[in-house]
Amino acid sequence: MVFRALITECRQLWRLRGLLAVLARRELGARTAGSAGGWLWVWLPPLLTIAAYYLLFDVVFGMRLGAGAPTARVGTYLVVGMLAWQAFADATQRGMGSLLDAGSLLHKNPLPPGLFPARAVLASGVVFAPLLLALLPLYMGAHQWRAGVWAVLPLLVLQALLSFLLAYLLAILAAALRDVAQGVQVLLSLGVFLSPVLFPLTLFPERWRWLLWLNPMTAPVLGYQSALLQGAWPPLAVWLALLAWIGVLAALLSLALARSRDQLVDWL
Repeated sequence: MVFRALITECRQLWRLRGLLAVLARRELGARTAGSAGGWLWVWLPPLLTIAAYYLLFDVVFGMRLGAGAPTARVGTYLVVGMLAWQAFADATQRGMGSLLDAGSLLHKNPLPPGLFPARAVLASGVVFAPLLLALLPLYMGAHQWRAGVWAVLPLLVLQALLSFLLAYLLAILAAALRDVAQGVQVLLSLGVFLSPVLFPLTLFPERWRWLLWLNPMTAPVLGYQSALLQGAWPPLAVWLALLAWIGVLAALLSLALARSRDQLVDWL
């Protein structure tokens, strides 16, 4: 069975969900330890980034997008895509390095390795999910509170699953070959330009548009834009592409788990 190793891992994570919650809480606590600002320093960087986009492009320059864009205002458009991308990049990077960071602990305790990528993704979700949900009341009024905005909720769940599968797969690869971490950081820096985060899909040359679908965040970003900027339920192609990415990553992760089961702790 293709997904046998992954299913076994997920069952272990479910049995240890209490420990997972404790580990995620400790990771969040470690981010704010010793600082008077506490959670302010967790939320301030992404908040300042999206505020800068809005003030610079919508208020100062008053820039506008063309007719094919989901909204005319550039800053309003950028806020949605960049916040989703920051959530994805943060979860992926932290999850990718989680096994290497937990190497000594895994040598001493027979814990499921998946606990640590799951902890990183869960902690990242606690930071970014409230920020994405805060966009609901800010954007809903622009399109008469249409029901499509609630598509944000399943999109958040599917993005978290996508981030976990990718982060865990990369964590295993990074344990086997340390160069993976550097390569992924470069790809994350470039990936934002090969997605509809900074520009509408319609502005990308049509014959090269298929390249954007090689980015796992293209479908979620289009989904958030449809829900928040237009109040419309994302089209079927968005859901199919997102589920396809999840299926492919799940298969690859299950294969990696099966192949690395006996060597993973030694690699760390």
